[in-house]
Amino acid sequence: MGAIVAIVGRPNVGKSTLFNRMIQRREAIVDAVSGVTRDRHYGKSDWNGKEFSLIDTGGYVLGSDDVFEQQIDKQVELAIEEADALIFMVDVETGITGMDEDVAKLLRRVNKPVFLAVNKVDNAKRAEDAVEFYGLGLGEYYPLSSINGSGTGELLDALVAVLPENEEEESDLPRFAVVGRPNAGKSSFINALIGKERYIVTDIAGTTRDSIDTKYNLFGFEFNLVDTAGIRRKAKVKENLEFYSVMRSVRAIEHSDVCLILLDASRGFDGQVANIFWLAHRNNKGIVILVNKWDLVKDKETNTMKHFTQKIKEAIEPFTDVPILFISVLNKQRIYKAIETAVEVYKNRSKKIVTRKFNDIMLPIIESNPPPAYKGKYVKIKFCTQLPTPYPQFAFFCNLPQYVREPYKRFLENKLRENFDFTGVPITIFMRKK
Repeated sequence: MGAIVAIVGRPNVGKSTLFNRMIQRREAIVDAVSGVTRDRHYGKSDWNGKEFSLIDTGGYVLGSDDVFEQQIDKQVELAIEEADALIFMVDVETGITGMDEDVAKLLRRVNKPVFLAVNKVDNAKRAEDAVEFYGLGLGEYYPLSSINGSGTGELLDALVAVLPENEEEESDLPRFAVVGRPNAGKSSFINALIGKERYIVTDIAGTTRDSIDTKYNLFGFEFNLVDTAGIRRKAKVKENLEFYSVMRSVRAIEHSDVCLILLDASRGFDGQVANIFWLAHRNNKGIVILVNKWDLVKDKETNTMKHFTQKIKEAIEPFTDVPILFISVLNKQRIYKAIETAVEVYKNRSKKIVTRKFNDIMLPIIESNPPPAYKGKYVKIKFCTQLPTPYPQFAFFCNLPQYVREPYKRFLENKLRENFDFTGVPITIFMRKK
C-alpha cells in the first residue's frame, strides 16, 4: 500500500517542474516502453527505495487567478484529506503573497507532515531572501530550485523519512475497487451488485457520497469493495470534478488488489480512462475493463464489439492481456461475470509458480530463441525464478544482464503469459547477474 504525497501552492511557483523532476526517472522508462503520453498530474516516484504516489494539484485549475482563489482552498482541503504528506511550494522571487498566507492558514491546522519548499533559490542573495518564509508559521523550510534540481535531495530525504511503510495489506479477502471517470455508472454498478440503494444515484456527475470498504458475499464469492472514488462535495464541483475524481481514484487504486475500470461505451476509452488504467498498471494491480451502457450504443453491426475491443487493446499496448467485458448495469447484464472475472484476476495476481516447473518450461524456449547478441557478446540465461513478492515478478539469471533489451523482456513476458495464466495482471521481469 503506497503513500500519497500532494504538491500544493498557488499557480506558477514551479509545482509541475518539481513534480516532473520527481517522477521523471520512473515515467521516462514507462513511457518509452508503452509510447504513450499521459496527463502529467500524477505518477509514481521513489527515493532511496521508498515508493510513493505523487499528485500535482496545479494541473486542475481552469480560468483566471480569481477563479483560482476560490478553488485553491478546496484543492488544498482535498489534498489534506487524501494525502499522507504535503509539499507546499512558494516562490522566493515574489515573497509571501496573500494567497500563500491563505494556504498556510489551512496547513497550520493539519496534523500531517507539511514540507515548505521555497523555489527558485539558486544564488546566495535568494538564499537570504528565503528567510522571510519563516513568517508563514510552518517552521523549517527547504530552499530549492526545481529547474536545476538543487536542494530537492534534502527535501526528498526528509519526506521519505516520515512516510508510512509500504505494506501490502494482509487480508484473505480480495479487495476490488470500482474506478472510472465521473458518470460512467460506478454507483449504479455497485447498487446492481448488492441490490441495495446504499449509494444514492442521480444523473448529476459528482454526487457519489463517500463510502468505505464494504464486505460482500455474493454469488458464493466473498470480497471487499474499496471506497469507490466517491466525490464528497456537490458545490462548485464542476470545475474541480476531474481533480476530485483523480484524487479519489488514486486512493482507491492504492488500497485495492484488483481494479474494475468502468467506462461509458458512448464515450469510449478516452484519455482519462487511459490515465486510470496506467495508474493501476504502475501500481501492479489486477485489472478488469468493463464497458458499460453497451445497450445504448446505436448501430451495432456484428463486428462492433470486436472492433471496440480492438481499439481498447491498441490504447493499452503492450499490456493487452486484460479481460474486457461488455456489461449493462441498467439491465444487470454480465454483472455476475464481472465479479467472477475479478476473482480470477485476483487469483492470477497471487499465483506462485514452482521454480522447477518454471525452468522446465522457460529454459527450452530461451534456448531456441536466445537474446540477440549485443556488440558481439552473447547473453546466456541459465536459471529463472518467481520472486517472493505480493504480485508476479520474475528474475532471469544470466552472464550479461545489462545487454538484455526491452523487446527481449517483452518476448519473455509473452511466452510466460502463453504458458501460465496471468490475465489481467502486470508482470515485472528483472535480469540479474548469475
